[in-house]
Amino acid sequence: MNWVSMLALIVSATLVYSTPLIFTALGGTFSERGGIVNVGLEGIMVMGAFSSVIFNLTFADTFGAATPWLAALVAGVVGVVFSCIHAVATINFRADHIISGTVINLLAPALSVFLVKAIYAKGQTDNIAQNFGYFTFPGLAKIPVLGPIFFKDTSLMAYIAIVVALIAYWVMFKTKFGLRLRSVGENPQAADTLGINVYRYRYAGVLLSGFLGGIGGAIFAQSIAGNFSVGTIVGQGYISMAAMIFGKWNPIGAMGAALFFGFAQSLSIIGAQLPGISSIPSVYLQVAPYILTIVVLVLFLGKAVAPKADGTNYIKSK
Repeated sequence: MNWVSMLALIVSATLVYSTPLIFTALGGTFSERGGIVNVGLEGIMVMGAFSSVIFNLTFADTFGAATPWLAALVAGVVGVVFSCIHAVATINFRADHIISGTVINLLAPALSVFLVKAIYAKGQTDNIAQNFGYFTFPGLAKIPVLGPIFFKDTSLMAYIAIVVALIAYWVMFKTKFGLRLRSVGENPQAADTLGINVYRYRYAGVLLSGFLGGIGGAIFAQSIAGNFSVGTIVGQGYISMAAMIFGKWNPIGAMGAALFFGFAQSLSIIGAQLPGISSIPSVYLQVAPYILTIVVLVLFLGKAVAPKADGTNYIKSK
């Protein structure tokens, strides 16, 4: 394997494993910028993965190659529904954000596995026939050196995720909506006195996190797992939260951190094909992403400054 082929393998695998993390980390960024901690991203990813696979298996013959894309949108809607539970609990009933998110993380795997057994009479679904697969950019793939590395047999969804991250940055820091969302996450009392509906913007942040987290789960299920079981989503939601913190609640930073964690995850798959890494026992490569998550949280959680009202319930003064 020459160095171009090796880099192409690393980049392609990194993009595939990073994409679900990018979408979910962006969702968490919107939620926490509005002041609501969404620990339930893991459960939202589970429901996104579950609903996308069910939709894919049901409608693959009807929609053909468009099925994974439609399934991702369905998963986003399901993510919105589940994020509503978190929004109502934390915004209306002023529940503790961590406890509410933990309830969603406990509910989602149990509910999804129950439904899978009820539908298929077994613990996991069949393998999907339509998935995102690999994509080659016409023309760009023929560019010397860079073409084979970045634009041949790669993940189209990864490049869409990068574009979404850029749009999220623009929305958050260059639009009226983003300014108001950030204001209710920093000082909701001051925002309220300026006529900003704190509850409405906090709802918007949480629902956006549900939509993007559901899509993240759908992408993981339809580009990596290929089916759904209780072990499909195992920690990706938490890794996405770590990417959000590592990225300092900035969409571009969260995307960069997600790429880093995606690279760590991909090593357990492609490590055997890489010189030097192939000699490392596979079990070490498999646990590396989770160890890195803990290390990042320990090193950066104290240094990263979250929105001042993040995790604080707001009670509108009379």
